[in-house]
Amino acid sequence: QVQLVESGGGLVQAGGSLRLSCAASGSIFSINAMGWYRQAPGKQRELVAAITSGGSTNYADSVKGRFAISRDNANNTVYLQMNSLKPEDTAVYYCYMVQGFAYWGQGTQVTVSS
Repeated sequence: QVQLVESGGGLVQAGGSLRLSCAASGSIFSINAMGWYRQAPGKQRELVAAITSGGSTNYADSVKGRFAISRDNANNTVYLQMNSLKPEDTAVYYCYMVQGFAYWGQGTQVTVSS
C-alpha cells in the first residue's frame, strides 16, 4: 500500500508564489518517477511537471520558466515551486508516483485571483 499526501495549496494573487509538497509513504521500494498533474473545471487533467529518479525533468509549455520541480529521494518527497502564478493556473493539483503502477494523491486546490 502506498499513500501520497499533498500540501501547500491555497489562494494567492496573480504574480504570487506557492510551493506544493507531496510525501510518499508505505510500501516504497524503487520510485521511477514523481510529478504533478492538474485539472481545471471543465478541462482534462494535464501534466504539469515530472521528475525521474535520476533527476531528469519535464514541464508543460505553459509553466516553463515559472515552475520548478524537485525531489528529495531520501524522504520520497516531491516539490513544485510555482512562481509568477496566473489565474489560468487555477486548478486542483494532483501528485503522482510511478513504482510499477501509478499512484495518486487526493489533490490540492490552487486558486490564483486576478
